[in-house]
Amino acid sequence: MRCRAQPVSTRDPNAYLDYNCYIRVAMPIDIDRFHSEPEETLQAGGPTNAERVLSFLAANADRAFTPKEIHEATDVARGSVGVVLSRLADDSLVDHRGEYWAVADPNDAAKTLAASETARLVTERFDA
Repeated sequence: MRCRAQPVSTRDPNAYLDYNCYIRVAMPIDIDRFHSEPEETLQAGGPTNAERVLSFLAANADRAFTPKEIHEATDVARGSVGVVLSRLADDSLVDHRGEYWAVADPNDAAKTLAASETARLVTERFDA
């Protein structure tokens, strides 16, 4: 897993986090969904698009897929799949050849997904 060091907001300008994986726990929803779905189903959290794509590719580590196939298998919006794959590739989590994408290292994917889940659980606990 490749993460980026980021400055920590403290009085010490030399303090850095040695990890920052840009984990996004909640994602915006469109206004139609906001108004039409029952309140009990409108829960922020759950897997991000990146987590859904990475989970799918890791579960199928012996195959490579086109963005269309990934979209169909994960229900991630077709226009978002390419962006998600590019970001995962920037972090060396997926490989790309021609029109196909595959998980780079299933162990790194598992560690990344576990870290995301841990972050989600911690956020839920302290937001409660």
